[in-house]
Amino acid sequence: MKKLFVSFALICGLFFETKAQEITGPIDLETAVEIALENNLTLKRSQLNQIGNEANLLQRKGSRFPTLSTGASSGYRWGRSINPVTNLFETERIGNINLSMNSNMTIFGAGRINNSVNQAKSDLEAGLYNIEATENTITLNIINLFINVVFNREQVKIAENQLKTTKEQLERTTKLVEAGSLPYSDQLDLEAQNATNESEVINAQNALRIAKLNLAQAMQIPFTEDFEVVEPALEFNESLMATENPTMIYNTAVEIMPEILAAQKNIESAEYGVKSAKGAFYPSLGVGANIFSNYVDRAAPGQEPDPFRTQIENNLSQSVNLSLNIPIFTQFNNKSNLQRARVQRQLAEVAELEAKNQLRQDIETAYNQALAAERSYQASLTRVESLEESLRIAQQRFDLGAINSVDFQVAQVNYFNAQSDLLNAKYTYIFRVKVLDFYLGNPINLN
Repeated sequence: MKKLFVSFALICGLFFETKAQEITGPIDLETAVEIALENNLTLKRSQLNQIGNEANLLQRKGSRFPTLSTGASSGYRWGRSINPVTNLFETERIGNINLSMNSNMTIFGAGRINNSVNQAKSDLEAGLYNIEATENTITLNIINLFINVVFNREQVKIAENQLKTTKEQLERTTKLVEAGSLPYSDQLDLEAQNATNESEVINAQNALRIAKLNLAQAMQIPFTEDFEVVEPALEFNESLMATENPTMIYNTAVEIMPEILAAQKNIESAEYGVKSAKGAFYPSLGVGANIFSNYVDRAAPGQEPDPFRTQIENNLSQSVNLSLNIPIFTQFNNKSNLQRARVQRQLAEVAELEAKNQLRQDIETAYNQALAAERSYQASLTRVESLEESLRIAQQRFDLGAINSVDFQVAQVNYFNAQSDLLNAKYTYIFRVKVLDFYLGNPINLN
């Protein structure tokens, strides 16, 4: 089994490595989530723990069945000992072979076996919910990082457009300065602005590279310079914010979120633990059976030992017994175990309350952030439209010499900053709405 497990692990490792090497072109969100789920070590640990829960349940179920064991022993005795054939003391060496088979089963255990089986089942179900919760966390994180890559890529485009516009103005101004139509200070101002825009392009490119690196690391794959993502169809949809509120979303989420369901199963498991601990105060009844036979290499004086098979058949004995165990005083072990089981149940109840509070806080935070992003988006949209018109007018006035380069730069910077704010509000809103949509039980995607 150990060799089989090691081989399986090596095969999985080769698969993951191959999966990472296959990523040569742009990847979409679905692929990114799939790879992250396959490679995430926290999820793998949860899945391995679940195998342990399955083994625990199998062991608890096995308690319902009788045990069966068989064995044999062989040895020699020297000195004064009883010859089992003659029942007389002898000082000679005596050899013997003993064969036995035993079986035991609990008939009544005050429900401890059933409660332990039900507790193991609850632990198994809680483990499944924990795995689902881990998968959801990974998926949400990948979506956030994926959107961040798309956002920073758009920021690079904005910065590059701003730099392109500044370069065009610099070329035009340089010609006018050389012709004597504009003062040299206008050229210097545009050269400074051009250098600033170049720095902003570099910063935006660095931010994009870091966003890609964060996504690649979350996917557990090597980062390369050609790592790219496919931009999803991101649409600004106000319908959710108009029809839902935090309370309604929470009331739906608390019924379906796996972390809440796992906490409830942990309470159920702890309750079975309390019942099992109470069962230790009651008597238990068991039944046992035994088969025994032996062979010795000694016989009565003047006789030869019977053959092995004959002795085994002649010495065969069977026994059946009932055992009753009544706990009277157990050095407070039963009482302390019950107290610990009750504390464990209370801790499980506290954990459920914490999970619900955290869920409510996450929903309220996501809702308020989405609401703020929606309002910011609407304000930024109006601002961009106004500043776009203002920039167009400033461009005309600058071309006619009605304003200097500084005034034109102010209009240009204001416009591109408004574009950046609009983009930020858009992607923040989209992600937060997707999170709220997820709490409503809808699939997590960006389509």
